[in-house]
Amino acid sequence: MATANDLLTRAIDETKHLNHNEIFLVRDLFKGYEWNRISRSDRLLLGTLFLNYVHTTGTYIEPIEKTSSRQQKYRVNRP
Repeated sequence: MATANDLLTRAIDETKHLNHNEIFLVRDLFKGYEWNRISRSDRLLLGTLFLNYVHTTGTYIEPIEKTSSRQQKYRVNRP
């Protein structure tokens, strides 16, 4: 199984395929069966790492509101 940092790298790479103004959750960056195979603790850690990445780098991704299930939503904000 991949480490949380490996999963973070995969998630960041996958954001390159998203369109301007597209709204997504981190789980959307993985195929359904891949996401389900990641342990709950690693998914929580991945969410924290991804949010930290968005806040600390000059990326084109911005966090927006959370869902009713407390998952962070993001928007692609590139020109």
